[in-house]
Amino acid sequence: MKIGAVYNKYINNVQEIIHILETGLKACNAEYEIFNSENLKKDFDFIFAIGGDGTILNVAKFYASLNIPVMGVNLGRLGFLSQTDLYMFTLVLKDVISGNYKIEERIGLEFNGYTALNDFVIKSCQNTRAAKFGLEINDLPVCEYISDGIIISTPTGSTAYCLSAGGPILAPTVNAFTIVPICPHTLTARPLVIPDTETLTIKSSDCSLSVAADGRDLKINANNITIKKSDFRIKLAFLKDNNFYNILREKLFWGVSPCGN
Repeated sequence: MKIGAVYNKYINNVQEIIHILETGLKACNAEYEIFNSENLKKDFDFIFAIGGDGTILNVAKFYASLNIPVMGVNLGRLGFLSQTDLYMFTLVLKDVISGNYKIEERIGLEFNGYTALNDFVIKSCQNTRAAKFGLEINDLPVCEYISDGIIISTPTGSTAYCLSAGGPILAPTVNAFTIVPICPHTLTARPLVIPDTETLTIKSSDCSLSVAADGRDLKINANNITIKKSDFRIKLAFLKDNNFYNILREKLFWGVSPCGN
């Protein structure tokens, strides 16, 4: 097994992090290469992505088309997509080398050649005010929103911006997307959950639209935005005892009483 360890070069204490990675990889007699996320390389059997969820998202999207699984090592705040932190790295590495892990295939979204694992966020280029957005599904008109924007989210992204905007949490294995208006100006505007086989179009007649993929501005202004399921799936690796519902409870404190009871 040839292992790649990818880190975000803008994080603090980079040299210390590289030293910890090298120590662990050498201790396991692994064939490896360590490199930063702006210099991604191919020809690996397994990838560790070291950083926050943003780093993991970008690394996973790059390796999806290469059919290479990616496991996250959290250096950020929440680390919802991460399996471990840096100081448990060696123990997790031993499990990976022994095959004690599983791969979850996650659906992605595609727009104009860009891919999102979490979400596409569509807003008016004049983002200081609400705008009117028309929603079509499979070229059929559905509704209009007057809102600050629209989030089109995958199940993976349902615990990110989508959740903060009032959207539902979807289990990662659900083959569906969510459509969530941001601060809508009507009480009847509620999130929609639709099959991932549908094609979505967001239109605007009164402004140009901006698009962000997984939090990154695409620098694209258009009046029509068409989004569909990506042609390939992202492969995220987790230890076999990983459980999505445990993660909800441990990282989001889902359903936990504020009194701790």
